Amino acid sequence: MRLADLRQTLRDHGARPEHEERILRAWTAARPLDAGPRQKPAEKHLPLALRNALPALGERLAALARVRSEHPGTDGSARLLVDLADGQTVESVLLPRDGLCVSTQVGCAVGCRFCMTGRDGLSRQLTSGEIVAQVVAARARRPARIIRRVVFMGMGEPAHNLDNVLEAIDLLGTAGGIGHKNLVFSTVGDRRVFDRLPRQMVKPALALSLHTTNPELRAHLLPHAPRIDPAELVELGEIYARAVGHPIQYQWTLLAGVNDSEAEMDAIVRLLTGKYAMMNLIPFNPVEGAGFDRPTAERAAALAVSLNRRRILTRLRQSAGQDVEGACGQLRARLAGGHDGGAIINPASQ
Repeated sequence: MRLADLRQTLRDHGARPEHEERILRAWTAARPLDAGPRQKPAEKHLPLALRNALPALGERLAALARVRSEHPGTDGSARLLVDLADGQTVESVLLPRDGLCVSTQVGCAVGCRFCMTGRDGLSRQLTSGEIVAQVVAARARRPARIIRRVVFMGMGEPAHNLDNVLEAIDLLGTAGGIGHKNLVFSTVGDRRVFDRLPRQMVKPALALSLHTTNPELRAHLLPHAPRIDPAELVELGEIYARAVGHPIQYQWTLLAGVNDSEAEMDAIVRLLTGKYAMMNLIPFNPVEGAGFDRPTAERAAALAVSLNRRRILTRLRQSAGQDVEGACGQLRARLAGGHDGGAIINPASQ
């Protein structure tokens, strides 16, 4: 279900604009659809035909994304394996504190060589309703820890599903009550993104997966990403950052002996000096058969310190849920292999 279809369904049952927004606010907050202001009974604020339609509509919305299993990490995160209505599965991640990482596709076509998700290619796009439904399912599981930040960094390449992702962002940034800078659109880089995002009602923060400053190496690591020179990608990001007032987050998966050299660090400094940007160094989360190694903790920390000393704002980040083998796509792969061990399943909270 796309959000445009949901809105039309509400209108077909007599919803006026104020009713439509009230129901969408209730849904995105994981509250009953007929929840009204100050707990007023539904008959006080919704037309009869609309009230009668809400139970069936609520069941349809609940079926968009149901948590099959939860895999808690020692870092306070939890990886969620999510069932979609057609039997496909995706992954979401409850991040420490108040964040959530959501998927935008079943699989991925980019084929990053260090990522589990892209191994089997792309199965299908998620609808805007399925993307928002992941947020609703997460909020239902964490009533005491409301989700205030959503990052589109899960399974899939958001730029390949642009209409649905932007429709979801617009709803989450309005009825969903999430600040625009707390909606983070992550992409390997696609010129359509730099055309569309500035024209959106809700202008999200942008995270660009850089991973190397070397065009040839980037083409090898991200074989099906658009061929944009890293220097041009940074310039496009800078234009957007200055226009919307949110710094670009550059993502750099550290691969031992591949992109963790001093030469690469020097090139990062040349590219990002003076830019409205932040570099996120992310040590590789081991994936069986990927052919890459994770740098030592000491090496990763030293690289972050070095870049900060050279005035490149840098954070050393760890993938959430590493202790539950939580690289993106691993839970889904384990399910396909007939194993979903280590899970906490709580149907009552789904």
